[in-house]
Amino acid sequence: MENKFLKKYNKNSENGWWNRICSSSFKKVLATGAFFLTVSAANISCSKFLDVVPDNTSEIKHAFKIRNEAEKYLFTCYSFLPKHGDGWFNAGMFAGDEMWLPQNDLAHWHNAFRIAQGQQNANQPLFDEWSGNRKGNGDFNWHLKIFMGIRHCNIFIENMKDMSKVPDITLTERERWIGEAMFLKAFYHYYLLRMYGPVPIIDENTPEDASADELYYKRMPVDDVVNYVSDLLDQCVDKVPVTITQENTELGRIDKTIVLAVKAKLWLLAASPLFNGNPDYAGFKDKDGVALFNSTYDKVKWEKARDAAKAAIVAAEANGAALYQFSEAGLKLSDTTKRQLSIRNALTDRWNPEVIWGLSNSYFVNEALCMPALARGRNTNRAQLMGVWAAPIKIAKIFYTKNGVPIEEDKTLSFNNYTEIRTAGSSDRFNIEQGYQTARLNFDRENRFYADLGFDGGIWYMKDASAQKDDINNQFYVQAKNTETSGFGHFTNWNHTGYFIKKLVNWESTTNGENQAPAWKSYPWPEIRLADLYLMYAEALNEAEPASAVAIQYLDRIRERAGLKGVVESWTNYSNTPGKYTSQAGLREIIHRERLIELAFEGQRFWDLRRWKLAAEELNKDITGFNILGKTAATYNVERFIFSQTFIAPRDYFWPVGNYDTRRNPKLVENLGW
Repeated sequence: MENKFLKKYNKNSENGWWNRICSSSFKKVLATGAFFLTVSAANISCSKFLDVVPDNTSEIKHAFKIRNEAEKYLFTCYSFLPKHGDGWFNAGMFAGDEMWLPQNDLAHWHNAFRIAQGQQNANQPLFDEWSGNRKGNGDFNWHLKIFMGIRHCNIFIENMKDMSKVPDITLTERERWIGEAMFLKAFYHYYLLRMYGPVPIIDENTPEDASADELYYKRMPVDDVVNYVSDLLDQCVDKVPVTITQENTELGRIDKTIVLAVKAKLWLLAASPLFNGNPDYAGFKDKDGVALFNSTYDKVKWEKARDAAKAAIVAAEANGAALYQFSEAGLKLSDTTKRQLSIRNALTDRWNPEVIWGLSNSYFVNEALCMPALARGRNTNRAQLMGVWAAPIKIAKIFYTKNGVPIEEDKTLSFNNYTEIRTAGSSDRFNIEQGYQTARLNFDRENRFYADLGFDGGIWYMKDASAQKDDINNQFYVQAKNTETSGFGHFTNWNHTGYFIKKLVNWESTTNGENQAPAWKSYPWPEIRLADLYLMYAEALNEAEPASAVAIQYLDRIRERAGLKGVVESWTNYSNTPGKYTSQAGLREIIHRERLIELAFEGQRFWDLRRWKLAAEELNKDITGFNILGKTAATYNVERFIFSQTFIAPRDYFWPVGNYDTRRNPKLVENLGW
């Protein structure tokens, strides 16, 4: 049986090692659940780095005759990494409640967003990583199947451990490549664990001559999967380089800090309520009666998460990692704008020191979907500036006040009437266009609110705002009312809530050219940032050492970058619950809120709400926005119902495996509720 296909991803990499990826057919591919699909490698070659399966070969054994061909196979193993820089392939972005799309415009819908609307099902699972179907833009994605990636990693490791193969490679490089493949195999298991819970452990590929029964894999207990992945990461950590030294050709390849960071993520997941003593799955067993979840809470898991996060931080900082700080000479910028650029650029500045793991295979490509056409500019290309990615009002409420506490806790500022119309004064001019009328919700907020979100009247600084680079008098701002520059009715697409995703737009993208299309400055997707590690460490510390003062110190590092006072000072002086941080439960709530703010719109909220077992609470709240049909401040600044989300617990905490696989594999059991 032979399948031939080709899919290319063109990237704008400046320094990344992966300028283009091609996927060709594979030999002996595992369809988990499971049977084998045996295909021949097509004679397809690709540019610079990667031919998935060596060109001009028909058998796997030829891939390991010389170093050049073996390297191509290593890049085959890399090719299954998730394309999180493309919203079509990032389930975390749209399967929850953080961003919303126009209900009447199906052109920008995809399978993750259908999950957000309650359309997930077991007959044809959406964003199906088990079979590789219905993931992104179209259904032709089965060749990106994660289980396939695991199988290729096994093939690579087995052959590279055979010292008689690839004779023209050094021992050091051989060990490094084996380590990279081991990491990728571990990461793919972790990725599936997060989605499905218990998954098969594919440590070795089943031989071709195996019996029919041996071809079927069964799901393994969660603790077994966690320990297996953790052990794999421990085995590979000393095989990969401490850091990437060949930055012009290898950025994005695996180093020691990335391995340690993923281990921290693994144990944080394992220690969290969804997996650690979850009573909802106490009776969930396989067909042999083996319990797939351990229903007993284990504090040791939090201690392992704490230690893993600290190890990752130590390694990262030893290699120069630091929270990003904006410094651009020659620009006439206010301190407020510089602070907000520090927040924005931590995500969008290519290979900045905060990025622990940047995905060279996946540059962010959706800036036009985040950015509206702006006022005080000459932009004549509004059709290409759609800004359809929208944040619901409940997400805008999450950000702190300027005093560094939640809007519902601030004892000095009232947000009870958050749609009340106010007029921006001179003190607001770096955040809101002076003299503009907009909702009370948009006033007196922290810098991350203004760095992450665009809104009616909100300032949106870009590097091409003016020839003088003067942000005091020449900033862009948003006009989002009906028929205005950024509003409904002005062009084909529209923002459904009134909040645009500024955070994901690179400030150096050129948007102000006359009669020219915008020039987007894309960036490798930062899968893990140092801020994420700090937050993971703080969370694990509080669970292992209740109300940890050290946990607060790590929160304060992130808050300082955002221009906020520390937790203790902010809650003591401004919160109506001033002692909140002194208890484990109170500090846990603060840590959760800090994480949801700092990592907003990065595809993290979706997974965090699940592992905390808070999705049933948050994803049963209505999606609302401003009245985008309104043409005046009075008619626009009215909260409008958009969609009633439904999350059914415990069913919706995990993906369905799907009827197709559970019916053809007698060893598989379906997740609860499906």
